[in-house]
Amino acid sequence: MATGILGQSAPAASTNTTVYTVPAATTATFNVNVCNRGAAPVYIRLAIGATGTPAVSEWVEFDAEILANQVHERTGFVAQAGKNVVVFTDTATVSVSVYGYEV
Repeated sequence: MATGILGQSAPAASTNTTVYTVPAATTATFNVNVCNRGAAPVYIRLAIGATGTPAVSEWVEFDAEILANQVHERTGFVAQAGKNVVVFTDTATVSVSVYGYEV
């Protein structure tokens, strides 16, 4: 059972990036923090999906704007084994952290 940081990434622009996958026989409770390290606004998408290519119904944020040097955080996610936290960003100045615990 892991606790704390479950996954981190600095995704490439215009690419779906899986930051964390819930392990087999596990349920995870977690938060997602997206930091814009750049001097210009960015747009991000966030999904909790069955694969690294989310279906339309799996996006929980879609083209949300994060201003320069700001943070966007979503809390209270619960997901079952095999689910993926997937992030898409239009600019490569984003850092993503998934933190929580697994049971």
